Amino acid sequence: MLNKVRPALGRVLTPVGRTIARTGVTPNAITIIGTAGVVAGALGFFPRGEFFWGVLLITAFVLFDMLDGAVARVTGKISKWGAFLDSTMDRVADAAIFSGVMIGLYRDGQEQLAGVALYCLVAGVVVSYAKARAEGLGYTCNVGIAERAERLIVILVATGLDGLGVPYVLAAALWVLAVLSTVTVGQRFAAVRAQALADTDPRPAAPTPPPDAGRRRDRPSGNGTGNASEKAAGRAGKGGRRKWNVRRLDSASEPRP
Repeated sequence: MLNKVRPALGRVLTPVGRTIARTGVTPNAITIIGTAGVVAGALGFFPRGEFFWGVLLITAFVLFDMLDGAVARVTGKISKWGAFLDSTMDRVADAAIFSGVMIGLYRDGQEQLAGVALYCLVAGVVVSYAKARAEGLGYTCNVGIAERAERLIVILVATGLDGLGVPYVLAAALWVLAVLSTVTVGQRFAAVRAQALADTDPRPAAPTPPPDAGRRRDRPSGNGTGNASEKAAGRAGKGGRRKWNVRRLDSASEPRP
């Protein structure tokens, strides 16, 4: 859903990316540094129950990580390797965030919510993998009400508010994310299935007629066996008529007694 604001966001980040590009920092370095900061914030603060400070650190590195695309566009260093690295590091960051929340809830005695956080982690991985696999097969899969950006905003806002002492907000957010992630998986399955069925024609192909199907079959067959006797009989008949005509001429030329 938030993909619609990416063009506007890109225009905002381009000047910042141009400034960072002058320092010589590469887009891949930004991706790695951003992911490392997110992992450190999630696994360093969340398991100890320090949700608010962990969210502040994670948010700072998430914003920093968003600049890799802007720097790549400004410097012309857009590459398939960079896209692969960015996508893979996003999965690592997501896993660290939900794992940290799950460990923190489990240590706090909220085993049920910890299980919901684990489900959100697995569902998020399936959402991302479904899109990657569909694009690998040549299909589009840009559908879903809870893509990565939406999931990240919901979990970070709810975790930060929980760190400030707001009750029930983290529990509500996790249950909502569990439902929305499941719906998103179903939407992507349905979208890819529709495209796959459209590629398959259920009607069998009509048999191709032979090249001489419309021609008259009054010519002799190619093997010659069927018409050989007919030709021989014809030649024999012509020879017999020719001999009979010669005998008639001979008899006509003989004098009568």
